[in-house]
Amino acid sequence: MDAHRCTGTLPQLRHPDTVMSPDRLGAMHQTRISFVRSLIRRMANQNWQTSQYRWDLSEHGFGTAIYRLTTPEHHYHLVVFSDEIADDERNDRVIAEKWDITFALVHGDVDDALLAQLQSNVPLQEAGRNTSKVLVLARANKSVRVFDHLVEALSQGQQPDSQVLASVGYILRTTAVYGNGKFGIADFEILQDNHDFNLSFSAQMCAVYMLRQFSLDWIHFLAQQQGGEQAIQLARPLQRYLGVGNATGLGMAPYLINHPRIVDQWLSEREKAIAAISNKTITPSGCDTITPLLQRACLHLQQVVTIDAHQRALNHRAVSEIETVISTLHDAAKLHQSWLQWLEQNQSYSYETQEIALSCLLELYPDDVDSFENTMNADENLTLSPGITVCDLQDVLATRYRWALDIDFSQPENTYWFWYRSEDKEEPRMGVRGQEPGEDRELGLDIAYQVYQLNLALAKEPSHSTLAEFLLKQPQFRSVARRAWTLGHCPMGDIQMNVLSQSALPMHLLRCKLAMFGATKFDPRSDRWVRVTFFQGAPLTDEIHDGEWLFPLLPADHTDTHANNCVDTTSQPEDNA
Repeated sequence: MDAHRCTGTLPQLRHPDTVMSPDRLGAMHQTRISFVRSLIRRMANQNWQTSQYRWDLSEHGFGTAIYRLTTPEHHYHLVVFSDEIADDERNDRVIAEKWDITFALVHGDVDDALLAQLQSNVPLQEAGRNTSKVLVLARANKSVRVFDHLVEALSQGQQPDSQVLASVGYILRTTAVYGNGKFGIADFEILQDNHDFNLSFSAQMCAVYMLRQFSLDWIHFLAQQQGGEQAIQLARPLQRYLGVGNATGLGMAPYLINHPRIVDQWLSEREKAIAAISNKTITPSGCDTITPLLQRACLHLQQVVTIDAHQRALNHRAVSEIETVISTLHDAAKLHQSWLQWLEQNQSYSYETQEIALSCLLELYPDDVDSFENTMNADENLTLSPGITVCDLQDVLATRYRWALDIDFSQPENTYWFWYRSEDKEEPRMGVRGQEPGEDRELGLDIAYQVYQLNLALAKEPSHSTLAEFLLKQPQFRSVARRAWTLGHCPMGDIQMNVLSQSALPMHLLRCKLAMFGATKFDPRSDRWVRVTFFQGAPLTDEIHDGEWLFPLLPADHTDTHANNCVDTTSQPEDNA
């Protein structure tokens, strides 16, 4: 495919230098077209049904549970295995070998033979092998503090301390959710003609959503086992408040670099959605609709508990800025300003505030925005057009990769890190160049440096010579040339980040992808891994609807915190891993 086809006819989008800045990507939030939101809308609009199909758990909660999912065209089963593990075996890193929960989303029926095969392989995760009937393979650990507190309180006929729930936000947290052909499971190509799961990561998100229902059923079952007739169920508002946690580390960062067309597609479609509504005039009714969303975002940030001082400071600043943003809305309506003008006025605020404003704005226009969720899939080919010259590629580099060309790679701080995979479980890691072992296994994630070197080599060639002639002489540049030419003709292009820089923050990459998935409650545990929550605030499986659930809050009757009372959040350890 010709790289120029990336462009097409586009509305006026924000400049890539703005959108693809790592600092901005690292401040993104869930939007209407994040994958969790798209999934729930599809489930609601097509009346998908979920039910508990099998429950073979011991009185201590160990065993097998199966949930059935029925759509207009197919049916699926989520098969969950609960195993007893010691506290010192509970580890969120990829090196773990045991988990509280392992599970698989299976297409079609699960007979005894298939269940036996799943039982032998799913708990092994990477070490097992599965059939192509398995769409998703995953595992999860429990938040011990929340889990124990819930079971104890409910078994005694009492609702739990809501602040314990607020400090975490989930019962189970996933540590890996595999799809797309890994370890023998179904490849994404198999789902291209499956209207249930043909959107990016929709099968994985569905498995996580169904796991959330298991986590609630699990604590209710154990509370009943311990408390008998006095046991009660968790109040439904609190059930909605609890999502599924996720622990994500460096392993996610290389994905964004190795799949640049996908990242461009995600961000381009998001920008098209913003462009489609930004020229609309601000009205009093629009102000009345967006104001509660902004207030909810303010309260959400106050309720987020994180051990990371920097993230707490960002949240605290955003709360005060959002209050100012809200105060300007009605004046903007009186002046008949557009939302674009309002967004431009917000550029003086932090990226966190700007991205919250964007997320809230997109909620106002579902008819204009929601269709962009259907164009998130990407053609990942990187190609060179026939007949292009050295000068043609130099022009692309000068206009779309200036961010890379302006880096002085002779300075040690700009080549400080190298990325490699550990020998034990192929876990991505960062090492200090010249000081730590592993440099001989360096991964080719240094796109900025590769582009810089390509540009130096092109400068030594006659500008009218063909690129093909150049690459015949220097084939080591073929890969980066294809990438630069292709992404240089796509709307957003490459993430503008030098991952070798001493100041590079992998957290920015992690948050970008997690926000596109639809994560909330960002809690960095270091600059290399983060805990988040999925489906917090989402409707339960027996009440699925297509309404919004942006910026989830602790139910009002369980908290006395108010959006106009700016208080800093208090850090506390989440639980033992």
